[in-house]
Amino acid sequence: MMQPLIVPLVEGHGEIEAVPLLLRRFSAEKTPKISLKINPPLRVRAGSFLSDENYFKKYIKLASAKAMQGNGLVLILLDCEDDCPANLGPDLLRKAKEIRADVEYLVVLAYREYESWFIAAAESLRGCHGLPNSLTSPDDVEAIRGAKEWLGRRMPNKYVPQIHQAGFTNKIDFDLASTVSSFRRFRDRIHEYLSKIH
Repeated sequence: MMQPLIVPLVEGHGEIEAVPLLLRRFSAEKTPKISLKINPPLRVRAGSFLSDENYFKKYIKLASAKAMQGNGLVLILLDCEDDCPANLGPDLLRKAKEIRADVEYLVVLAYREYESWFIAAAESLRGCHGLPNSLTSPDDVEAIRGAKEWLGRRMPNKYVPQIHQAGFTNKIDFDLASTVSSFRRFRDRIHEYLSKIH
């Protein structure tokens, strides 16, 4: 049985620590007896990754070469901001496959930010890093612009991804976070990948 391997490409400093934690939690709920191998995330500048063809090619080649060492999956995880994920996601996938077609890719676009998933699961983060015990998720999470600021206004000090993102990632309730379609799709697709390997 081959050990599952995921090579993440991320844009935020906080995600370097947070994304492996999230992937291991996904793995633990789907295939608890399988040890998931995660390459240290490669951080990209989102603007350059989306608009500079040579920059994009450099990181896709690097990530895919690492993935091919273990028949792994390249995970491209970006904040979608105001872009339409239904257009941007397939476009990124197509461009990646044009560079290297023999690698499996998963494009995940957090709409609007990774932190939107925390807001969707707000009740499960009560008391974490000073968030109030009465914290509740708003009705329309995906309408919120500035998810980091939303969290920061409810904390004793401002939200800092490098300090808080991993801790929140370790605590979020997946079913609550899955009310946001981008998180639900991410979770489902990782489970699909693990099921194929398993």
